Amino acid sequence: MRARSPRQGRTGRAIGLTSVALALSLSIAGCSGAGNVGKGDANAINVLMVNNPQMVDLQRLTAKHFTKDTGIKVNFTVLPEDDLRDKMSQDFSSQAGQYDVASLSNYETPIYARNGWLAPLDERADKDPEFNSSDILAPVQKSLTAADDKVYAEPFYGESSFLMYRKDLVEAAGLTMPKNPTWHQVADIAGKLDGYRKGMKGICLRGQVGWGQVVAPLSTVVNTFGGTWFTKDWQAKLDSPEFTKATQFYVDLVRKHGEAGAPQAGYAECLNNMQQGKVAMWYDATAGAGSLESSDSKVAGKIGYAPAPVERTDSSGWLYTWAWGLQKASTHQDAAWKFIRWASSKEYEQLVGRTLGWEKVPGGKRASLYRNPQYLKEAGAFAHATQHAISSARPNDPGVQPRPAPGIQFVGIPEFADLGTKVSNEISSAIAGKQTVPEALKKSQRLAQEVSDAYANR
Repeated sequence: MRARSPRQGRTGRAIGLTSVALALSLSIAGCSGAGNVGKGDANAINVLMVNNPQMVDLQRLTAKHFTKDTGIKVNFTVLPEDDLRDKMSQDFSSQAGQYDVASLSNYETPIYARNGWLAPLDERADKDPEFNSSDILAPVQKSLTAADDKVYAEPFYGESSFLMYRKDLVEAAGLTMPKNPTWHQVADIAGKLDGYRKGMKGICLRGQVGWGQVVAPLSTVVNTFGGTWFTKDWQAKLDSPEFTKATQFYVDLVRKHGEAGAPQAGYAECLNNMQQGKVAMWYDATAGAGSLESSDSKVAGKIGYAPAPVERTDSSGWLYTWAWGLQKASTHQDAAWKFIRWASSKEYEQLVGRTLGWEKVPGGKRASLYRNPQYLKEAGAFAHATQHAISSARPNDPGVQPRPAPGIQFVGIPEFADLGTKVSNEISSAIAGKQTVPEALKKSQRLAQEVSDAYANR
């Protein structure tokens, strides 16, 4: 039987919204999807999926392996993240049933579950010994568990965050990366490596607008500096001294020693900068390590991995997973489960390793992967650092004070998608030098206050 994760009562009450409000708050872009979807074929399912590289690999492998073995045809609709969330919120909130399965994260899963849009997967998973629920990493499993103590999604891959750095340059410059660095130590090293080679910058940090872009790493810095978006009784704290100090530190660091074009740089841009040897360090998702160590990376074998930098907390890495949710209104639940169990299985990981290369395995979800000698041979540089980062993540207690909702790099309420995006506009503007950090946070505080007032008055 899979382990359960208790949820605090205040969290359950806080995230209960109507379907209409949730659909509006999670809608980010109005772009329609692609693909051939329909509900007429009893032996076919429709899957709405984000266009991440690991998902595209899955799409390539499905017909030749899953469909061949089961006879179940899979119609994929593959969209960028924001467009995916828009279409998913529309279909699932109305329970239209156009899509049987969707790739959703640990941000949406508890919210969708509370609104009755997802079918629980506990009984199916627990009755399937080959699926082996106990193999799922505990923090990932807990993040997909709703307030009713049931699991509503199964992970495709999981990630935390850590510091990726050019160990060859650190050594050549006579520097030492601490085993558990603080942010001020990282800033010092970034300053010394900035310009160490012609055209090289000291560090890459996201500056791009989006709650899943600049707000993600920034929130982990805020947490460890002692700040929070909201107190346990829903007081907005974006203009607090701690939030201000953390944001000023982040903005100063990226402006002084960060990548060119920082206000437009997100995960993809920082990954490219690191791969091409344009930056000496990068703080971001553990999922980036596989690309840095791939055969087409200029820095493969030259990267060291350190835990997410801290200040006042013992750890600060985030927790995120792309997972598979089964729409409650689906009329193909058995076939949909067969796809989910395959896409989340140990066997699928082995298939990717054999056919595409072990560095492309969608990891971060199963403990057994980190005992696999073939995987460790190819991904040994970052495998244990990734597992440790995920295991150390504390989504229910990420800072120095109690929180009203779970989440490390986000706040687990429906309104955060809109709030985080609006705040990110202000922070990105400060990175661009268009306003000061206090000015950005004064505007952000007003935005957050609207949310806090709504929750405090319930």
